[in-house]
Amino acid sequence: MAKQKPQEFVTHITPRSEDFSQWYTDVILQTGLCDYAPVRGCMIIRPYGYAIWERIQQELDVRFKATGHENVYFPMLIPESLLLKEAEHVEGFAPEVAWVTQGGQEQLQERLAVRPTSETIFCTMYSKWVQTWRDLPLKYNQWCSVMRWEKATRPFLRTSEFLWQEGHTIHATPEEAQEETLAMLEIYRETAENVMALPVYVGQKSEKEKFAGARATYSMEAMMQDGKALQAGTTHNFGTNFAEAYDIQYQNKEGKLTYVHETSWGVSTRLIGAIIMTHGDERGLRLPPRIAPIQVVVLPIAAHKPGVIEACEKLTQELKDAGFRVKLDDRDTVSAGFKFNDWELKGVPVRLEIGPRDLENGVVTAFRRDLCEKTTLPLEGIADALQQLLDDIQRTLLEQARAFRDAHTKTVHNMDELGEAVQDGFAKAMWCGERECEDKIKEQFNASSRNMPFDQEGETFSDTCVCCGKKAKKVMYFAKAY
Repeated sequence: MAKQKPQEFVTHITPRSEDFSQWYTDVILQTGLCDYAPVRGCMIIRPYGYAIWERIQQELDVRFKATGHENVYFPMLIPESLLLKEAEHVEGFAPEVAWVTQGGQEQLQERLAVRPTSETIFCTMYSKWVQTWRDLPLKYNQWCSVMRWEKATRPFLRTSEFLWQEGHTIHATPEEAQEETLAMLEIYRETAENVMALPVYVGQKSEKEKFAGARATYSMEAMMQDGKALQAGTTHNFGTNFAEAYDIQYQNKEGKLTYVHETSWGVSTRLIGAIIMTHGDERGLRLPPRIAPIQVVVLPIAAHKPGVIEACEKLTQELKDAGFRVKLDDRDTVSAGFKFNDWELKGVPVRLEIGPRDLENGVVTAFRRDLCEKTTLPLEGIADALQQLLDDIQRTLLEQARAFRDAHTKTVHNMDELGEAVQDGFAKAMWCGERECEDKIKEQFNASSRNMPFDQEGETFSDTCVCCGKKAKKVMYFAKAY
């Protein structure tokens, strides 16, 4: 397998080592994933970026429906009176809420919040729809946008408006709600790792970092190539917090009125940012095959020669019929070198080149984007060979990302070691469980607690807190974060 010689086409992308933030911006703009909108803190998701989001939607939606969830849609405007019913929740979101105060020429009698999240309006309707134990559980999900008036923005990672899914479920017992909360976290983890090739740490958030109004919050945390953490998805167990505030009661089998137990969970378009920052390189994107809108691009070489275009068209159709997401690039206005650069920039996993010599030998030349290497595949039975190649690319990207994460996760025993570890990765530390220590770590190193792994006993490696030296209670990951 031959290593392709470096090309000089990609000169407009800032090297990651020079300025990772600028590299990220260069990649998303040059690949046409999105553009800045003429609205404060917002972005326009362009077709290629939206196609990645559609792939994420499709993968998750199948999993949601397989576990009994149904899609719904609720209004984006929420009356202020509904938002105020759960005090802890509204306090947590108050600084980020955008308000509608006027409709047409008329001043509204009550302000309407542009949804920052939808617990309050779901709960209002649940209280109307639920009467007896036979109505439970209700397991709903909606795909929508939300708005949070962010002070600092970065496309896909933190914008005032973004796309996401939000699941909202209610259950008869606390056990069912907790089972749902953890089951959805596992769906997120499995999708992140097996579809997006994003290795993640899953666990419980601290009291300080949990979702406003939740009794417990769980997250998956991914590591970006600059060593920072990205919260890639969260699930929340609310217990009866919202049920009591919104009077969601049902008559149980014994005829007694009982409050429901509620969960919510969500991932957003920041997953696109995670894919970029986990897998991208100096040439641009590297997309895992299972999430790539285009898995294979077919390029004719010496297209003017007899039979080349016809062979490319035949191959493209054959691959489409076999279920691959494939595109034929038969542009005659740009050079082959330009096309190579263009599709490498966009991160398409495999490029298939067909020229006269390939046709003579009954093969295609295959370029794999993950390793930037070329090989040949036989035209006969190419679908099977291509699938094996795509599977290997998927596996390689996950292994590379996991190796990077593991190499940049350090077990630390004191504040000096923690401070050094979080400069370019995660610090795994014993923690006393007190917020004062979280605050001190945040103040001193600008690092926050990410989550506590579930296997606490198996992870224990010290008796004392990394910060205060008191008796340790938990294993916690700390990191600088987006």
